[in-house]
Amino acid sequence: MAEGNGARPRDGAPPSGGVLSPDGPVDARETGARVEELLAELRARCGQEAAMTAEELVTRLVRLYGAGLERIMRITADDSRLRARFVADPLVESLLLIHDLHPLDVGARVRRALGRLGVGAELLSMDSDGTAIVKLAHGGGMLAIADVEQDVMDAAPEVTGVRLAPRDPPLLQIGRRPAEAR
Repeated sequence: MAEGNGARPRDGAPPSGGVLSPDGPVDARETGARVEELLAELRARCGQEAAMTAEELVTRLVRLYGAGLERIMRITADDSRLRARFVADPLVESLLLIHDLHPLDVGARVRRALGRLGVGAELLSMDSDGTAIVKLAHGGGMLAIADVEQDVMDAAPEVTGVRLAPRDPPLLQIGRRPAEAR
């Protein structure tokens, strides 16, 4: 099924985890990439002047929507349940991140992202250059650092990188042998 053509699966669910809009699924990352493509196309077809006008238009719209989101966050400052619903919605959360309005601090967002991995990953610290120091539990299996890094960077774009701390050696468990084995 082609993205952006308004087609929807039969069950009404958005494809690829997107959010349904009247025109089809909306994904913040895909939309940002498409805006960049369209601006490049304008530069190539219509020249630099048209592209600069389009970039100003996009910038002004983004600022307008950002100002509206900022006002919404101020109005809802005392409603923690509503704010929790905002950050639980992937599209709303991505907009809050773009506009630096996310109510959770960097560490909380990184811990949330690590918790979603379900591998016992732990944020140990953030170093002075913005690198998240992460420790994976022994049950972390074959989880790739690239997956951990992508999830952390999605949750906290201000993080400059992810470094894995050495794992603790497994505990040696010594027990008594069953009576029949002696």
